[in-house]
Amino acid sequence: MAEIITENLCHTYSAGTPFEQTAVRDVSLRIPQGQFAAVIGHTGSGKSTFIQHLNALLQPTSGRVLLDGQDINRDKYARRDVKWKVGLVFQYPEYQLFEETVYRDIAFGPTNMRLGKEEIDERVREAAAFTGVEEALFDRSPLELSGGQKRRIAIAGVIAMRPEVLILDEPTAGLDPAGCAQILDNIRNYREKTGATVLIVSHSMDDVARIAGRIIVFDKGRVAMDGTPEEVFSRARELSLIGLSIPKAAQLACALRDRNIPLPEGIFTHERLLEALLAVREGRTC
Repeated sequence: MAEIITENLCHTYSAGTPFEQTAVRDVSLRIPQGQFAAVIGHTGSGKSTFIQHLNALLQPTSGRVLLDGQDINRDKYARRDVKWKVGLVFQYPEYQLFEETVYRDIAFGPTNMRLGKEEIDERVREAAAFTGVEEALFDRSPLELSGGQKRRIAIAGVIAMRPEVLILDEPTAGLDPAGCAQILDNIRNYREKTGATVLIVSHSMDDVARIAGRIIVFDKGRVAMDGTPEEVFSRARELSLIGLSIPKAAQLACALRDRNIPLPEGIFTHERLLEALLAVREGRTC
């Protein structure tokens, strides 16, 4: 498995022109093997530019990205090979489905890895199981399926390459609550079963609170905060100043405390809030 380190990472678009814009500024981070981390920030904060450096889709203006201690941009072969190890799922990945069948779409990555037919088949079925794609759909066109099904197929196509690091940019964007919950459960199941490092970019504080063990907050191209959900969401005022909020469950818990309902601090998920309210009703210590 893999550890990612960025050292003084900077990226400037259109350098040397009137349109020059620095999107990432001096970012040094270590993301250990097996960690489930989330990157949050308002639009334009640099988070999407940052993650595109982690599999050499973008190259740094300055600084380095290391995968297991090796610079992923050391030569063209390293930049090619890292894409099999660090899988990146773009926002609205279903728009990138193009094969005639679901099976062929999931198999696209492993096929380009020049694997044998049997191994490709094994990986396709494994990835489909991880993402909840039924094998009964394999012969259908992905374009005729629902939005949630397309999203899962697109994620399966990346998982089929068995990446050591899985990065997802807004994986629940545009889905209904049931679809969001299923996608998040699929991602969490993949990490638990494989031990892969997972990095998720999200605007949803509720999603982040539910699944991430670490939250990295971007603002103006820099890391503004970095810590556990408890550490980050306890800084509600600072988050508000950079255009972010705390999870809805935390907002509701604050409002209830203002009404003298004795809820403990550190409530960030709906499940935790429900547990605390039941404890109050029953006179238990939560």
